[in-house]
Amino acid sequence: MPYLIQKLKENNIVAKDMYKANRPEIAVNGGLIILLISLLSLSVISLFYCSYILPANYVIIMVVTLFALFGILDDMVNIGRPAKLILLYYCSYSLISCATVTLVYVPFIGTVDLGIFYLQLILPLYVPVVANLVNMHSGFNGLAPGLSLMVLITLIIKTMANAGVMDILFIVCLTGSLAAYWLFEKYPARIFWGGNIGALSVGAAIGATIVIEGFIFSGFVMLIPHVINFLLYVYWRLRPEKYPVAKFGKIREDGTLEVPNPLTLKWVLPYYFPMTERQGVNVMYA
Repeated sequence: MPYLIQKLKENNIVAKDMYKANRPEIAVNGGLIILLISLLSLSVISLFYCSYILPANYVIIMVVTLFALFGILDDMVNIGRPAKLILLYYCSYSLISCATVTLVYVPFIGTVDLGIFYLQLILPLYVPVVANLVNMHSGFNGLAPGLSLMVLITLIIKTMANAGVMDILFIVCLTGSLAAYWLFEKYPARIFWGGNIGALSVGAAIGATIVIEGFIFSGFVMLIPHVINFLLYVYWRLRPEKYPVAKFGKIREDGTLEVPNPLTLKWVLPYYFPMTERQGVNVMYA
C-alpha cells in the first residue's frame, strides 16, 4: 500500500479530501488493490487446497471483477442511470448458476419458494442494488470500507454457522484484503478506494454472498443503515426547491463539520450537534 500510494501520487491520480482544512490531495483508486490482493490470496490457497475451492468462487470472482471494471468505465464516462441498471443486472446474471435454493424467509409468513422469480429477478437485481447502496453511504474517511468490512465479517460468521465458507472462500480473501486496506483509509485517510471501483466491487461481493447463501431478509437487516441513507436521499431529490444539490459539507475553524442538510445519514447528527469527521465516522460505525 505505501508503494501504491506513492506511485498514484506521482502519476497525479489524486482527489482532494474535502473535510480537511487545507484540502490535501489523497491518492485514489485503492479499490483495485483490494480486488488484486483477493485474487492473489485465492490463487495461493489453490496451490495447496485446489480441491476445496468450489466452483461458486470463480463465478463470484467474475461478478466482482465485472463490477470493478464497470466502476472504472463509469468513472471515465457518465453512463446514466437506466443503462447502468441494465448493465449491472447482467454483470450479476451468472450468479444464477450458483443458486442452490429459491426459498426465501418472509417475516410473519415463513419460508416461501419464489422459484423462477427469485432466479431471474431478485437474484441479479439484489447485487447491483446492494453495490449502489454501499456506494451511496460514503464520504468520510474510512466510512464505506469500515461499514462494508463489518457486513462482510457478519456474513462470513453467519455462513460458517449455517454450513461452511468453502463456496465463498474468495469473499473471505476479499474481507482480509479489505481489512488491511481499511487501515490506510481510516481517519486520517492516506488513500481513497475510488469513485466507483471500490464501492461497486466490494458492494457486489456483499450482494453476491447474500444471494448465494439465501440471506435475503437477514442481508436486508444488515444493510438497514444503507437503506435509510437511500430513503433520505430520495426525499432530498424530491424537494430540490428546499434542499439544493450539495455533494460535500465544509469544515469550521474549530474543526467541526458544517453540513448543508440532514438528508444524508452521515450528516444527520453533524447537522444538529457540533461533531468532527472522526466522531461522525465512529457514530456511523456504531
